[in-house]
Amino acid sequence: MRAAFPLKEKYDFDDLVRIMRVLRGPNGCPWDAEQTHESIRKNLIEETYEAVEAIDAKDPVLLQEELGDVLLQVVYHAAMEEEEGSFSIGDVCDGVCKKLIHRH
Repeated sequence: MRAAFPLKEKYDFDDLVRIMRVLRGPNGCPWDAEQTHESIRKNLIEETYEAVEAIDAKDPVLLQEELGDVLLQVVYHAAMEEEEGSFSIGDVCDGVCKKLIHRH
Protein backbone atom coordinates (compact mmCIF):
# COMPACT_ATOMS: atom_id res chain seq x y z
CA MET A 1 0.00 0.00 0.00
CA ARG A 2 2.75 2.45 0.89
CA ALA A 3 4.31 1.95 -2.52
CA ALA A 4 0.96 2.77 -4.12
CA PHE A 5 0.31 5.78 -1.92
CA PRO A 6 2.87 8.20 -0.48
CA LEU A 7 3.21 8.97 3.20
CA LYS A 8 2.10 12.54 3.94
CA GLU A 9 1.88 14.86 6.90
CA LYS A 10 -1.87 15.31 6.37
CA TYR A 11 -4.40 13.63 4.12
CA ASP A 12 -7.71 14.94 2.76
CA PHE A 13 -10.97 13.62 1.34
CA ASP A 14 -9.54 13.08 -2.13
CA ASP A 15 -6.76 10.98 -0.58
CA LEU A 16 -9.38 8.81 1.13
CA VAL A 17 -11.16 8.22 -2.17
CA ARG A 18 -7.87 7.36 -3.92
CA ILE A 19 -6.83 4.99 -1.10
CA MET A 20 -10.14 3.15 -1.38
CA ARG A 21 -9.65 2.79 -5.14
CA VAL A 22 -6.17 1.35 -4.54
CA LEU A 23 -7.44 -1.05 -1.87
CA ARG A 24 -10.21 -2.34 -4.12
CA GLY A 25 -8.06 -2.30 -7.24
CA PRO A 26 -6.24 -5.16 -8.96
CA ASN A 27 -3.11 -4.93 -6.80
CA GLY A 28 -4.91 -3.83 -3.65
CA CYS A 29 -6.16 -5.73 -0.64
CA PRO A 30 -7.96 -9.00 -1.48
CA TRP A 31 -10.24 -8.64 1.55
CA ASP A 32 -11.29 -5.10 0.65
CA ALA A 33 -11.79 -6.05 -3.00
CA GLU A 34 -14.18 -8.91 -2.21
CA GLN A 35 -16.50 -6.92 0.05
CA THR A 36 -20.06 -6.16 -1.03
CA HIS A 37 -22.73 -3.81 0.26
CA GLU A 38 -24.25 -6.75 2.09
CA SER A 39 -21.01 -7.98 3.64
CA ILE A 40 -20.19 -4.61 5.21
CA ARG A 41 -23.68 -3.21 5.85
CA LYS A 42 -23.43 -3.99 9.57
CA ASN A 43 -20.23 -1.90 9.72
CA LEU A 44 -22.16 1.19 8.61
CA ILE A 45 -24.68 0.65 11.40
CA GLU A 46 -22.03 -0.12 14.04
CA GLU A 47 -19.88 2.89 13.13
CA THR A 48 -22.93 5.15 13.26
CA TYR A 49 -23.81 3.91 16.73
CA GLU A 50 -20.22 4.48 17.85
CA ALA A 51 -20.38 8.06 16.56
CA VAL A 52 -23.59 8.59 18.53
CA GLU A 53 -21.91 7.19 21.65
CA ALA A 54 -19.06 9.68 21.20
CA ILE A 55 -21.61 12.50 20.94
CA ASP A 56 -23.33 11.29 24.10
CA ALA A 57 -19.95 11.12 25.86
CA LYS A 58 -19.18 14.67 24.70
CA ASP A 59 -15.78 13.38 23.56
CA PRO A 60 -14.58 15.37 20.53
CA VAL A 61 -11.44 13.26 20.07
CA LEU A 62 -13.47 10.06 19.91
CA LEU A 63 -16.12 11.76 17.77
CA GLN A 64 -13.47 12.73 15.22
CA GLU A 65 -12.33 9.12 15.00
CA GLU A 66 -15.84 7.72 14.76
CA LEU A 67 -16.93 10.23 12.12
CA GLY A 68 -13.90 9.10 10.12
CA ASP A 69 -15.13 5.53 10.40
CA VAL A 70 -18.62 6.56 9.21
CA LEU A 71 -17.05 8.51 6.34
CA LEU A 72 -15.01 5.45 5.39
CA GLN A 73 -18.20 3.42 5.14
CA VAL A 74 -19.82 6.02 2.88
CA VAL A 75 -16.75 6.12 0.62
CA TYR A 76 -16.59 2.31 0.61
CA HIS A 77 -20.20 1.89 -0.52
CA ALA A 78 -19.85 4.65 -3.12
CA ALA A 79 -16.68 3.00 -4.48
CA MET A 80 -18.58 -0.23 -5.07
CA GLU A 81 -21.26 1.64 -7.01
CA GLU A 82 -18.64 3.54 -9.00
CA GLU A 83 -17.12 0.20 -10.01
CA GLU A 84 -20.54 -0.86 -11.29
CA GLY A 85 -21.00 2.42 -13.16
CA SER A 86 -23.99 3.48 -11.06
CA PHE A 87 -22.67 6.58 -9.28
CA SER A 88 -19.53 7.95 -7.64
CA ILE A 89 -18.74 9.66 -4.36
CA GLY A 90 -18.73 12.87 -6.37
CA ASP A 91 -22.35 12.19 -7.30
CA VAL A 92 -23.18 11.61 -3.63
CA CYS A 93 -21.56 14.95 -2.72
CA ASP A 94 -23.35 16.68 -5.59
CA GLY A 95 -26.69 15.30 -4.48
CA VAL A 96 -26.34 16.34 -0.86
CA CYS A 97 -25.09 19.82 -1.87
CA LYS A 98 -28.11 20.29 -4.12
CA LYS A 99 -30.39 19.08 -1.34
CA LEU A 100 -28.90 21.57 1.14
CA ILE A 101 -29.11 24.44 -1.32
CA HIS A 102 -32.70 23.59 -2.23
CA ARG A 103 -33.74 23.36 1.43
CA HIS A 104 -32.07 26.61 2.44
